[in-house]
Amino acid sequence: MSTKRTASEMTNGDPNEGEPMEIDHPKRGSLLTLLSRPSPFASESGALPMGEFEPMVAVAPTTSLANVEPLAAAKVLVVGSGGLGCELLKDLAMSGISSVEVIDLDTIDVTNLNRQFLFRQTDVGSSKAKCAAAFINKRCPWMTVVAHHGTIQDKPPSFYASFNCIISGLDNVEARRWLNATVCGLVQFDEDGDPDPTTIIPIIDGGTEGFSGQARVILPRITSCFECSLDAFPPQRSFPLCTIAETPRRPEHCIAYASILQWPKEFPEKKLDTDSPDDMKWVYEKALERSKQYNIPGVTYMLTMGVIKNIIPAVASTNAIVSAACVNEALKLLTFCSQTLNTYMMYMGSSGVYSHTFVYEKKDDCPVCTSTVRTMKLSRHLSLNQLLQELKNGDLRLQSPSLTTATKTLYMQKPPALEKATRANLDKTLAVLLESGEELTVTDSMLENINLSLRIEFE
Repeated sequence: MSTKRTASEMTNGDPNEGEPMEIDHPKRGSLLTLLSRPSPFASESGALPMGEFEPMVAVAPTTSLANVEPLAAAKVLVVGSGGLGCELLKDLAMSGISSVEVIDLDTIDVTNLNRQFLFRQTDVGSSKAKCAAAFINKRCPWMTVVAHHGTIQDKPPSFYASFNCIISGLDNVEARRWLNATVCGLVQFDEDGDPDPTTIIPIIDGGTEGFSGQARVILPRITSCFECSLDAFPPQRSFPLCTIAETPRRPEHCIAYASILQWPKEFPEKKLDTDSPDDMKWVYEKALERSKQYNIPGVTYMLTMGVIKNIIPAVASTNAIVSAACVNEALKLLTFCSQTLNTYMMYMGSSGVYSHTFVYEKKDDCPVCTSTVRTMKLSRHLSLNQLLQELKNGDLRLQSPSLTTATKTLYMQKPPALEKATRANLDKTLAVLLESGEELTVTDSMLENINLSLRIEFE
């Protein structure tokens, strides 16, 4: 049965938790007030205009936000349903966005329960996306959340093209790069070479790290994209194998030993599942044994999770602040009621409530959002395999690049038959395979349907 609650009851606790909630909308100061009055700060007046704001007419104060255009017609995708994702779903529900979908591969671990408030003890081991959607659908009947349990790479580009806005709460760089490249690849151009506005799906990217966080607006092919800022994210830290095996000095070395060396010996046919509490407990116990053997203190379950999954301890208040900023930008993009963030907001909670906004400039040779041909000056004696390693370890940080020219295929990662047919080229020098100044087309799973043009010039 639906119950009506006051703000005081919702703040101080409610015995009917989990039941459908009905809220008395205030007559003044609500979002309806902003959407029904002209604004001197509408979207068209900002540095990044998205459209012209048209105030609603004759809206009753008791009107539900879920029935207000364009919020009622908006379709929003939330990517990730962890610490940031739970906050995003809650904020979207309370802002009147009625049609939301959420996608996440992770399952719920007991360590999530202290901050990911849409989950309960009985949910441990279940899909985050499905549990989050079920909780919101039950608690907020004006909102419909559709859950997708799986990787973002499982969905075709047409899936992402069906949304008005995408809010990313991902916790790793690789997935954010893939999502960025996919949505940038959806943009089509007119005869004059200008982006077609109807094919631009805004991405609002949120991220947190301890007491720091950021929210940014990405308009594919118009503003800088995530790939433009890749240099701001250092590659993931790794440990030398000899140190792990022979001379461990830190708790992280013990954890890496248990996961990299001991797990394959104990379970040769099974891949370590970082989302499995049982697997993670096994790694923790083995790492603890090794730490005691070498008198290395500091191995904990939380540190084990952090090393294996590259997790930085999360702070609930940071998640709340950053998610609020992301949803605020989504509302502005959907309604044009206020100026859009241009383009980056940083929150530094460790030094106070100060936040800084600035324009993150486009990278002139960004492989995703520009059509620039990159030039690489290399020795003619370099092998094709060495070039591939440079593409992986250099500033492009590709994952599994394949190379072709206008007339021939140099190397393809897949399918296996084509990889085998082109494998012989790996040991050949560039001078044998290419002319100086010749252009290569580089494809990579990290960049989805984006092709990188590369001009090779010999030194």
